[in-house]
Amino acid sequence: MAPCRLCLAIGTKRLARAQRAHIGSRPVVHMGRRGAVAAAAAVLVAVATVVAGMVPAARASPAEGFQPLSKIAVHRATVELDRSAYVRATPSLLGDQGEDTEWVTVKYGRANQSVDDWIAVFSPADFDSGKCPNPAQYPGEPLLCTAPIKYQYANYSANYMYWGKGSIRFQLINQRADFAFALFTGGLENPKLVAVSAPIAFKNPKAPVFPRLAQGKTHDEMTVTWTSGYDISEAYPFVEWGMAGAARPTRTPAGTLTFNQGSMCGEPARTIGWRDPGFIHTAFLRDLWPNKEYYYKIGHELPDGSVVWGKPYTFRAPPFPGQNSLQRIIVFGDMGKAERDGSNEFANYQPGSLNTTDTLVEDLDNYDIVFHIGDLPYANGYISQWDQFTAQVAPITAKKPYMIASGNHERDWPNTGSFFDVEDSGGECGVPAETYYYYPAENRANFWYKVDYGMFRFCIADSEHDWREGTAQYKFIERCLSTVDRKHQPWLIFAAHRVLGYSSNSWYAMEGSFEEPEGRESLQKLWQKYRVDIAFFGHVHNYERTCPLYQSQCMTNEKSHYSGTMNGTIFVVAGGGGSHLSDYTTAIPMWSIFRDRDFGFVKLTAFNHSSLLFEYKKSSDGKVYDSFTIERDYRDVLSCVHDSCWPTTLAT
Repeated sequence: MAPCRLCLAIGTKRLARAQRAHIGSRPVVHMGRRGAVAAAAAVLVAVATVVAGMVPAARASPAEGFQPLSKIAVHRATVELDRSAYVRATPSLLGDQGEDTEWVTVKYGRANQSVDDWIAVFSPADFDSGKCPNPAQYPGEPLLCTAPIKYQYANYSANYMYWGKGSIRFQLINQRADFAFALFTGGLENPKLVAVSAPIAFKNPKAPVFPRLAQGKTHDEMTVTWTSGYDISEAYPFVEWGMAGAARPTRTPAGTLTFNQGSMCGEPARTIGWRDPGFIHTAFLRDLWPNKEYYYKIGHELPDGSVVWGKPYTFRAPPFPGQNSLQRIIVFGDMGKAERDGSNEFANYQPGSLNTTDTLVEDLDNYDIVFHIGDLPYANGYISQWDQFTAQVAPITAKKPYMIASGNHERDWPNTGSFFDVEDSGGECGVPAETYYYYPAENRANFWYKVDYGMFRFCIADSEHDWREGTAQYKFIERCLSTVDRKHQPWLIFAAHRVLGYSSNSWYAMEGSFEEPEGRESLQKLWQKYRVDIAFFGHVHNYERTCPLYQSQCMTNEKSHYSGTMNGTIFVVAGGGGSHLSDYTTAIPMWSIFRDRDFGFVKLTAFNHSSLLFEYKKSSDGKVYDSFTIERDYRDVLSCVHDSCWPTTLAT
């Protein structure tokens, strides 16, 4: 099969890259959760320190790190089944009561146990049953041509190294296929398959799961997107919904999309990272009443007329543009995903991801809409991780509109039209992000769009495509900023993934620009001309807030309470959603008001047309660590400031 021949072709390249950004497997596996010793811990810290220094050199983007699954040298795996080895998983039937997430106990053992032994979860379960060409016919072909969806070390179980027997638990989500658990030895660099479990599966692997709300192109439209295993020829997707308390629900049909291996632009997405994404369905719920509560339920009608239902949820319709009501917004970037069962944990890739998710879930009643401004799961070409991410944030996305922006880890790949010629997407070149999530762009391949939410207008830019003057995106940005009626929508927000404004991050400081190359040169005159209140960015994994700025100059000495005419834009880096943290330059620029190297998010609260509260909260406890207020009237928005004065005439 083609993927395996590609695996062979890229094997040398992948190995070289892994050697540049690889945690040695032997020091790591000595660090069992219960059996760790001080010496091994010291070695692990030392190795992690070395790796932290090596990561930026692994690829062109300094913000990257590396995907945990990329540490596994799948192309070097061999099958050496051991009669003394076994793997057993229980229960064998999952989701018997309609659950989409289950815990599985895996028991395993072998006579010649080693610290290099590890357990992998594969899905589909027939990962070793001939999907790669027969090695006897194709000498040198890898025996495995797919990466696992997660893994844990065998010595996580306290007694494994003593008795050769262990037991650990995995959390599985319904991913449209069965699962098998495999015991490997030889570490991650030289994996040898010694035992495989019998397959286990969800009762209905095709069931609709993990709905994702997003505001449509107008204020009275909500979209519902979800994933299932049903093609349109097997079952008809729809959403049943209605206003809370209404007697008769409405059924709205959904469109169905998917993508295939040929849609990927490079490895590993096109090779060992590929996994069938299933089918992604989107329905458009229209003519909503502002601020009314609605219930909904996703479903698939089978040929016999029966319906496979998803779980029931509710949402609140967006406010009318300009509506004077309490409106609360969450903004962050770079969250990533993490495993609640401890899988893949040695990578320490997105250590704050679950904290951010859990804090937002606990506070679900106290905000209205979320903007995740790029770098979602950091799948980096391992497509199974998109399912994992949609499951992690589902408690949020099923009830609140979840608006996304494009980041380097979603889009960038050489020679595919991305502005940055780097390999940060792992060959995805934007396809999964553009398919798994809805966003109200005119062209889904161009990730720029606007959102009118009550008294707010959000102009979402795509930093992975050219934004400079004369481009299509520049024209969109100016149109978005210039067409808002500030009398009714006073709060004008700009957002993009990469820092097109200001950041005192260490690598920007080394470049001397405190921004992406050519980041603000074209845009700052638009931000100033149209009086943008706040510009948000991610990419840098920390938090930073500036003074109101124009042309690198603070326009006021005030730091916490802004009133009257705003003479500049406040720039905020909110990239501490969960991925490994970024360092600052030691010298603090005069425009930097507050910096926090920790995981967190921003909350905006508009009380009315004149009063806005900004809060930065840490993910660890949900408490406020930085804040400011803006108090102003419409005349303050109209007031003339530098480079933002309308022409006048002497005529009377």
